[in-house]
Amino acid sequence: MTPSEQSGERRQGPPTLLGSLRQLRRGLTDLRLELDVPGVEGARADRQAMVAQLDDYVLPRLLAVDAPLLAVVGGSTGAGKSTLVNSLLGFPASRSGVIRPTTRAPVLVHHPADAGYFTDQRILPSLARSTGPVTLAPDEPIRSLQLIGTDAVPAGLAILDAPDIDSVVGSNRALATQLLAAADLWVFVTTAARYADAVPWDFLAGAAARQAAVAIVLDRVPPQATDDIAGHLQWMLQQNGLGSSPLFVIPEVAVDGAGLLPPPVVQPLKGWLGGLAHDAAARQAVVRQTLTGAIQAMLGRVQALAAAANDQRRAIAELGQQIDEVYADAAGRITEGLADGSLLRSEVLARWQEFLGTGEFMRKLESRIGRVRDRMVSTVTGKPRPEEQVAGALQSGVEQLIAGQVELAADEVLRRWRSRAGGPALLAGHPELLGTVPGLTDRVSRAVRDWQAGVLELVRTEGKGKRTGARVLSYGVNGTGVLLMLVTFSQTAGLTGAEVGIAGGTAVLAQRVLEAAFGDQAVRALVSQARKDLVDRGRQLLDADRARFDAVLAGPADGPTPADLDRLAAAVAMSR
Repeated sequence: MTPSEQSGERRQGPPTLLGSLRQLRRGLTDLRLELDVPGVEGARADRQAMVAQLDDYVLPRLLAVDAPLLAVVGGSTGAGKSTLVNSLLGFPASRSGVIRPTTRAPVLVHHPADAGYFTDQRILPSLARSTGPVTLAPDEPIRSLQLIGTDAVPAGLAILDAPDIDSVVGSNRALATQLLAAADLWVFVTTAARYADAVPWDFLAGAAARQAAVAIVLDRVPPQATDDIAGHLQWMLQQNGLGSSPLFVIPEVAVDGAGLLPPPVVQPLKGWLGGLAHDAAARQAVVRQTLTGAIQAMLGRVQALAAAANDQRRAIAELGQQIDEVYADAAGRITEGLADGSLLRSEVLARWQEFLGTGEFMRKLESRIGRVRDRMVSTVTGKPRPEEQVAGALQSGVEQLIAGQVELAADEVLRRWRSRAGGPALLAGHPELLGTVPGLTDRVSRAVRDWQAGVLELVRTEGKGKRTGARVLSYGVNGTGVLLMLVTFSQTAGLTGAEVGIAGGTAVLAQRVLEAAFGDQAVRALVSQARKDLVDRGRQLLDADRARFDAVLAGPADGPTPADLDRLAAAVAMSR
């Protein structure tokens, strides 16, 4: 805030109202409306318009309630706005002509003594200031405001010539709306031929809803039809809540060589504006009417935004529910796959049969010499020992199970999000969600290896006793660890046919050997601990993968809740 603004707040603005409105502005700015749910486009536009009006008009006006009255001249294409402004001034300040649109950069005319109110970005801070004509390309958006200081405008009054509200240039239409929203007073210009058009009445209805001060100028009225047309327009104003708005009629007359209307035809409007400029009480009444109406209308619009915020949170909850369901199902499948015996298929069974068929396993049960010989042969030939081959096959199977479920879960979330409100646009904005996260295979492999190392550590820890330790040494820590892994995966619900017999035999043999080494109760505890450890590692990998989806939803979930918006609006209402 500039020193002049701080001074203005101390001198003029109610601090509690200013503070509440600033809090409301922050809440509107922080409101996340990122998900493309029904009605969100309107909510986004409404939020943008509210923030713009706070910046352009409400807050600046509260900071400087004694600033000049700003009258914005608006209306449809060809209504004669610029000609009217020039005629009020008595010289061509704003460009007019038959080529549309004529008004490019808006022109704000003020008394030289009031220049400080408009050069310091007090109002319309998004527009740069210029003291000369602004040249723009036909499709270049307007980003500046031309200031003209002249004694032709009385102190206490400023007149702004706005672009056409129905301009063929979209940015012009948007700027016209913005400028009218920043006005203390609308001077709305229409013509005898177009006064009943829909577009002007859409704007006038908005002014009525905000209780903005409005003056109507009916331009180019054939003298013989003045009573009929003016009477009908007055009736329409009454029906649309603008019956108290003054109506000025300008007859259809020729302009002079400078493009100005004869002074007598604009004198009623000029005199009325001059009266407001010289009457502080009347000027403040206009400001108070428009400012109070703008704040009141804004509070009503906050309720609609709160409803839109609620729609966003419902959509976020729905998308989050899909994540929960999918990854919970994947965790269940991993748990089931680790326990139903399905990991003892193909490669694992083949390696186990080789281990048994060659007599290696029985020799390990009978003699430590066999273990030492195998280790020496492995060292010389480079061929993995049989138990290492079984462990390797188990590792590969577990990795495939977990990595596959992680990938399937991510694909399923993507599929579900594409069919839910807000999901497609969210995915379009986050291409990093598509496909597998780099490094998944390495992370899964590391987790399984760490688990196998943990199983071996369990065997070492459990075999520390003298009697038990001797038996573990006779089988070898690695061999005993492989047996424990086999029993961990040995339930046969997932197998069929001959596999059941083979896996069942595997389970029985491995179980018997472990029980002989550790005892029945200890084996059950070891199997339970090993399985839980692996399931936990699988869940951690799932959680790490789902985190990217959770993070994407966390952004839109930030910001004010519907209750926060209601509370901010209530604070403004209480401080008025």
